[in-house]
Amino acid sequence: MTPRLRLLAPGDEAALEAFLRRHADSSMFLRSNARAAGLEYRGAPYQATYVAAFRDDAITAVAAHCWNGMILVQATERAGDVARAAVEHSCRPIAGFSGPVDQVAAARRAFGLAGAPAARDSMERLYALSLDDLVVPPALASGAVTCRRPEAHELDLLTRWRVAFSIEALGLAETAALTHDARSAILRHERDASHWILLDGGTPVSYSAFNARLPDAVQLGSVWTPPEARSRGYARAVVAGSLLEARRQGAARAVLFTDHPAAERAYEAIGFQAVGEYGLVLLREPMIVAG
Repeated sequence: MTPRLRLLAPGDEAALEAFLRRHADSSMFLRSNARAAGLEYRGAPYQATYVAAFRDDAITAVAAHCWNGMILVQATERAGDVARAAVEHSCRPIAGFSGPVDQVAAARRAFGLAGAPAARDSMERLYALSLDDLVVPPALASGAVTCRRPEAHELDLLTRWRVAFSIEALGLAETAALTHDARSAILRHERDASHWILLDGGTPVSYSAFNARLPDAVQLGSVWTPPEARSRGYARAVVAGSLLEARRQGAARAVLFTDHPAAERAYEAIGFQAVGEYGLVLLREPMIVAG
């Protein structure tokens, strides 16, 4: 029997969570956004238009077209179909794709965007860590460096760091719009208490943020150390510091994805292990696709 596709709405939360929990490490954006903002789209941050494929009453695939134009996908079948249906319902431009690497490729093909110019088009390693197994770097454990939440006077610095991260790591162009988006992201992290700064002798040297968060799990994103402060173990210290706080608040697991060899070494040094592959595509310009 061919699965039926349906727009998700309030009341579908339990069915969606039951499906996504079976693919928890690669579904953090979907799970976190649905929990934070619900299933109804009104244009606010973290909201999305969700379409799922059902067999009987069980979801077998889902795609979400998010407020920022990204398409998130988790699909054991029909990844391209649910992605297309989500955009047909949303009638919004596509900014990129995120999810398991083969499903991202299928969704991209479904729109004829396999060859569309992209600022970032990567197959990344998906990492996971049980927070009971977190290895705390000696500098952090001894107090030689300290990790804490940012203070108000540091938000301008973090906005500049976010712009630099977006240019270097995501391939985005330096524009006024990028600065605006960076500031908005920093303010969301501040509001959500989801970012941290590392200090060495009182000087800010590294930054870490969670880009998805659940009561029992967190996903790391936007880890940034300025070039002049690199190769000193600061990145692994700020990540470990943020995860210690998440563990104190009840989280038991952390995930992340990266394709940068130096970052992989830093994460592996504090206990992360590769568990799969993850796809991330950021289109150079948002694309409007005919329904």
